[in-house]
Amino acid sequence: MDIETRGYVNPDLLWSPEMLRARLGEPGVSIIDTRPSELFAAGRIPGARHFDPYFVNCDDTDPAPLASFTRMWANLLGWRGVKASDTIVFYGEFTDMCAARSFWFAEYLGHERVHVLDGGVTAWTSAGMPLEDSGEPPIPVKYAHQIAADRVATYTDILQAKDNPDCIILDNRSRAEFTGEDCRATHGGAIPTARHRDWVDLYDAATGCMRPASTLRDAFESLGATPDKEITVYCNTGFRSAHAYLALRLLNYPRVRNYVGSWQEWGNREGMPVWQPAPRD
Repeated sequence: MDIETRGYVNPDLLWSPEMLRARLGEPGVSIIDTRPSELFAAGRIPGARHFDPYFVNCDDTDPAPLASFTRMWANLLGWRGVKASDTIVFYGEFTDMCAARSFWFAEYLGHERVHVLDGGVTAWTSAGMPLEDSGEPPIPVKYAHQIAADRVATYTDILQAKDNPDCIILDNRSRAEFTGEDCRATHGGAIPTARHRDWVDLYDAATGCMRPASTLRDAFESLGATPDKEITVYCNTGFRSAHAYLALRLLNYPRVRNYVGSWQEWGNREGMPVWQPAPRD
């Protein structure tokens, strides 16, 4: 199913292989490969630059560490030759959490022209598009940014949102992590009042592409996450939740935030309230 026929309100956030192929080599278009370096070296989309964001995390969302983390991301993009005026296209192996995390962070940095290759390099090669295994290194630049603070949530924001009827908190981890059976921090469980939607529900496992708008809308609205609410998403480190952020942006939800510290902060920070839902709920 083509992107245009899936019913998204913001379909331009996703690019098809054909759309990207038509823009290859165009000045001001930065293509960023978010896969591990060995996959990038073996073959990538022509002109792509490498930035694997996995493990580039922020486990403390107090102002100083969050500001340092934000500067690090901006500097890493600039080191790869990305300018604030560029059109950025991120891609992964499919429409995966690393490409989505990069999309979210670019929007958090205030970048307006940012996209994800739907289906990633798998869709690209399936469409018969070329790969390359060599190229010129990027020329580093200074990436100027102005953060969009309403795109990120901190632990203090969550403390205020968890009992606010205008706010919905969505947990995008596995069900076992949500219930605490799979404990990946000092404490296992969930943020009180959070509602569960596994990130794997949001993409088609057969194609690696995002599911149609009707499926995404049902996945969120069935939990009470409607467009009139402020939606905050989280997971273990803010990657799977960034994928949910992308899905909500495709539906044009106006108030969406990613809790970048996620469970690695909440579950390890002393004094945070923890809820352990029953596995059957």
